[in-house]
Amino acid sequence: MNVLQSADYIVFLIYFILVTAYGMYIYRSKKNAVTSSNEYFLAEGSLTWWAIGASLIASNISAEHFIGMSGSGFALGLAIASYEWMSAATLILVAMFILPVYLKNKIFTMPQFLAKRYNGTVSTIMAIIWLLIYVFVNLTSIIYLGALAISSIAPISFEFCIVGLSLFAVIVTLGGMKVIGYTDIFQVVVLILGGLVTTYLSLTLLSEQFGFGKDILKALSIIKDEAPDHLHMIFDKSSPHYAELPGLSVIVGGMLINNLAYWGCNQYIVQRALGADLKTARKGILFAAFLKLLVPIIAVLPGIAMYVMHQNGMFQREMVDAAGVLKPDHAYPTLMNLLPAGLKGVALAALTAAIVASLAGKANSISTIFSLDIYKKYFNRDASERKLVLTGRWCVVVCMIIAALVAPQLKTLDQAYQFIQEYVGFFSPGVLAIFLLGMFWKKTTASAGLAGAMLTVPIAAVLKFLPMWTNGAFPDYPFLDRMTIAFFIIVFIMIAVSLLKSEPKEQHENHTIEVDTSMFKVSSEFVVGSFIICSILVALYTVFW
Repeated sequence: MNVLQSADYIVFLIYFILVTAYGMYIYRSKKNAVTSSNEYFLAEGSLTWWAIGASLIASNISAEHFIGMSGSGFALGLAIASYEWMSAATLILVAMFILPVYLKNKIFTMPQFLAKRYNGTVSTIMAIIWLLIYVFVNLTSIIYLGALAISSIAPISFEFCIVGLSLFAVIVTLGGMKVIGYTDIFQVVVLILGGLVTTYLSLTLLSEQFGFGKDILKALSIIKDEAPDHLHMIFDKSSPHYAELPGLSVIVGGMLINNLAYWGCNQYIVQRALGADLKTARKGILFAAFLKLLVPIIAVLPGIAMYVMHQNGMFQREMVDAAGVLKPDHAYPTLMNLLPAGLKGVALAALTAAIVASLAGKANSISTIFSLDIYKKYFNRDASERKLVLTGRWCVVVCMIIAALVAPQLKTLDQAYQFIQEYVGFFSPGVLAIFLLGMFWKKTTASAGLAGAMLTVPIAAVLKFLPMWTNGAFPDYPFLDRMTIAFFIIVFIMIAVSLLKSEPKEQHENHTIEVDTSMFKVSSEFVVGSFIICSILVALYTVFW
């Protein structure tokens, strides 16, 4: 039942007061320092490694994980965890090879990198694409899923949840990256603890259902016996879920492309590390990689446990919509409704923390790109630092209003997590191709960068819709495989354009990025941490192949 007890309200109120008070403390204690746009947007030089790592995870984990990934765990099983576990490996690559390039060249925004390496046209096109993705895919899906989840477990209307989450996120975001970064530390602690509470509940319920009391280890054994098909990381072509997670593509194909684009070429993520020195930023990213290993425990495992219970006659009514259609995304809210008084408030606080932290992070990145790469470049070249910060704050308010108005239109979704991944994947191959060639192949021209920016969506759209247009004559590739194909097509086109039409030497020299091998040297601590993470991943994929 979507009812909260007094203990739940008290716990949630304590969470709200603490995060608001802490945010106000950070804002007021650093108020005099927020005099520049770099300080406001990047918290330049003030975030510690643990703040960077916590902020990366808090901004990344949202309702799409708790609700969407849990729903995919119900429908697909452990294989959906590849999005998280392969992210841990990708973060190591980003820290080693991509982040140093940004810091060496004093890059503060992703469009700035494109302007420096290619030209203003490429930069502006990609800035507009990013703004559209962030507002109409990321913000809207987070608000929708968050409002859906909270309205399912609390006596609050869906519409009021949309308004409340949007306002809370705006309050946090207006303080700038420093407030976001340090409040994210608190948010991560809350969301992990709350997530573990729900995971514990799901496993104890499963154990009780089979007559073993509250034995969570026995529950894991039950999952192994009752749902062995839900414990495979790699699907073969005979699997009904192959189209969603196609075989080895989750390791060396589209999943790697998706993760590299997300973690390495995404303002919303990279922004957390751009204001720090290389050593601090790398330690923060490595910390985030360790935390990533935990996410499937709090997001995927409850969904699998719910699947086993549903298959054995429990929660038949709760897992369907008004029309009687099975809705995997109902798994997590159903579990949260079963939590006892007080603990339900903890889980609600965890969910809210994840939603608000992610909304604040995305809104800050939207305001950063708009203020520095659109407003200052095209509307007010002489804008003062104060004017840029003010513009960024207004941008946060406007984009949140737009997302809140669009969010209710997503009610027809089944597995929201897969929807988000597929449609963000329309842009990821082109973004990654443009950035990697721009960093590591000096002959890449501005014309090639423009071709990559203009063709990424059309190529992805053709690969998706051509099978339908040709009545199946063209192969209907899984979307992760389409990302791989699109990436190599765009790389080939960019190389061909660069070789066929070289730029004048002087023009090309004005658009170079400084890269040298000394940038990629890492500390012994980083090597040890990376080895531990990779060893854990090898063990996980070996056991659950």
